[in-house]
Amino acid sequence: MGYGERRFFTVLLLGLAWLGVAFGQPGTSQTTPPNQQPTTPQVVIPPNQQPPANPPATTPATPNPQPPAATPAANPNPPETVTRDEPATFKARVNLVMVPVVVRDKQGHAVGGLHQEDFQLFDKNKPQVITKFSSEKSGGKAKTEPDQKAPEKTPDQSLPADAPERFVAYLFDDVHINNGDLIRVREAARRHMATLLPTERAAIFTTSGQVELEFTDDRDKFYATLLKLMPRSITGKGIPDCPDLSYYMADMIANKNDSTALGAAAAETMVCMNLDPSDPSSLQTATRMAQAAAQRDSNLGDHETRVSLLVMKAVIRRMAAMPGQRTMILASPGFITPEPEHLTEKTEVMDLAIRNNVIVSSVDARGLYTDPSFDASRPSSQTGYFGRVKAQYDNMAARAQADVMAEMAVGTGGAFFENNNDLEAGFKRVATAPEFFYILGFSPQNLKLDGAFHALKVTLKDPEGLTSTARRGYYAPKHLSDAAENAKEELREAIFSREEMHDLPIEMHTQFFKPTDQTAKVTVLTHVDLKRLRLRKAEGRNRNDLTIVSALFDRNGNYVTGNQKVVEMRLKDETIEKRADSGITVRSSFDVKPGTYVVRLVVRDAEGQQMSATNGSVEIP
Repeated sequence: MGYGERRFFTVLLLGLAWLGVAFGQPGTSQTTPPNQQPTTPQVVIPPNQQPPANPPATTPATPNPQPPAATPAANPNPPETVTRDEPATFKARVNLVMVPVVVRDKQGHAVGGLHQEDFQLFDKNKPQVITKFSSEKSGGKAKTEPDQKAPEKTPDQSLPADAPERFVAYLFDDVHINNGDLIRVREAARRHMATLLPTERAAIFTTSGQVELEFTDDRDKFYATLLKLMPRSITGKGIPDCPDLSYYMADMIANKNDSTALGAAAAETMVCMNLDPSDPSSLQTATRMAQAAAQRDSNLGDHETRVSLLVMKAVIRRMAAMPGQRTMILASPGFITPEPEHLTEKTEVMDLAIRNNVIVSSVDARGLYTDPSFDASRPSSQTGYFGRVKAQYDNMAARAQADVMAEMAVGTGGAFFENNNDLEAGFKRVATAPEFFYILGFSPQNLKLDGAFHALKVTLKDPEGLTSTARRGYYAPKHLSDAAENAKEELREAIFSREEMHDLPIEMHTQFFKPTDQTAKVTVLTHVDLKRLRLRKAEGRNRNDLTIVSALFDRNGNYVTGNQKVVEMRLKDETIEKRADSGITVRSSFDVKPGTYVVRLVVRDAEGQQMSATNGSVEIP
């Protein structure tokens, strides 16, 4: 395994580590000292309202032990509240396909104010019932249910004025780009980064994995990191080969059995290898050499494409941990993604971006497109008939390179800037999310678990000069989704959001103290009002399970630490009456360093299937 691959998989594993930490698993971003046990959150009950403790279980010694009973006797006095670390399972729709849609008018402006009934969605030309619908507006999300208007978003007064709300990841394709294009795109990105707002954070990643900068607002770090960018071909191909084949042409020869492409490659081989055209065996030798070169270049190009798509997935996973609006900008000359070899991988990237609310936009680093046949640097062997044929394939390759950037943008609600040398304007355009777009969700009926591709089509019932763009399809799953995993995903999405929700009667309070100048302990108190909490009566008790997830983010929005606890409530009537005014409080403590932190709290109940989410902040001098 080469250095680039090792570096990439290191980045990928680090990007995945936060997911386990977010739900109380050990991970790389934990701030708890290695020799200290993490503090266990506890339910705080007023001293005069403590429930009776269970009598200790004993096992008397008997000379003639009896066979164990088939069913153990139930505890006659079970505890009223129990806190455990296991995630609760909520009802969740499985196999829900999400389709981002952008609607534009004749001037190209995004159009808002549409409703669920304005759209029609087709799966393999069969109409589908839209079961989930939301409208999105830049700067905030407004969920829209059928026949309901989206509520207006109000500023969150609980956060600092410069708290990050928007995150932009710049992914530079240093694997496929040439040095001239990289210099121009690097300078355009530098000028664009200088215009970022105080509430925006940026990160820099590369497809080679050798240069990166985590999310920050430090412009000096932006500029220093940009200067480290350079072309870094993973395969090391830089010197022209004989024959000199593009990945596109090599794929046409090796995988598509294109005889015209093979003939042109063989003719070039005869010239660059100085084979005698009068020798009948020369053409056979050149053909075999061209086939071998095509297979080699096809394998190398396939490897670079696969790594680039995997890095895109890793960056999207990294962005999923950012609490706000998320945009990834791919700055690239494009790269070939032959079908069907890479169709599944491209769809997986789009699915991952959609699930994590990441908009993928692209800037074509080549700028204004020029015909490669006019390139004076082309070898003299690329002339004559086979030179003209090769130029045709290069033109087709240039168009195909842009396909992956266009597909990602259309499929995730982003924008694609191409065929223009004003790259700074391009960054400005694609970094700005569409002012309005929509998310349509549907559950395919009678879906076969065969992994087959399903073509999608979205139309407007009454277009009136409007046009819509949406993802072109998805792959059927090969197994059913797990409800518990779906519930965990829903909680994760909520914790890495800034949306306020108030379905449940909760309040959040934060405290901190500093044992030393370099250490601090932050306590998050979650108070639940029992009078307004939905409870289910069963076996003489009032039941509900609360899943409480709390997390801390630094001033740049990077995840620091968090945990998830489940509080099982089996309350007696008299207990509810006593606690009617005081409620219950769950305490979670975190060991951190002094600094400014954003606190995010999400609570979900099992009975009402409702969720509340709130934000807070704590500044530790």
